Amino acid sequence: MQVQPYLFFDGRCQEAIEFYRTALGAEDIVQMQFKDSPEGSTSPPGSEDKIMHASFRVGETTILASDGRCEGKPVFQGFSLSLFPSTDAEGKRLFEALAQGGQVIMPLAKTFFASTFGMTLDQFGVCWMIVVAA
Repeated sequence: MQVQPYLFFDGRCQEAIEFYRTALGAEDIVQMQFKDSPEGSTSPPGSEDKIMHASFRVGETTILASDGRCEGKPVFQGFSLSLFPSTDAEGKRLFEALAQGGQVIMPLAKTFFASTFGMTLDQFGVCWMIVVAA
């Protein structure tokens, strides 16, 4: 059994996927727009070209995503996505890429459990933790 995160970007899904491609090297698996649904769109008028469902891979993990209701107010609370790069240099590169246009919650630092650890919100409000094992 797998557990996969499903993120609702509320109208900014394509932008988010492009950002993750650049920042994390994410690879597309599938993208379907609301207009592609054989059952007709349940999306708000004008959002036919928005993403109904997408999946992309970051490393070995598949992340699912959608534009959801396309209201332009994505809210991500109560969770973080964690990355476990193998080196401090890679951790720093990923952290800086994800923090671009976002907000650093906890700057990268050495901790008792990691040689490098930090937390940042990306420009979409998704919380990321970078953990390089000690």
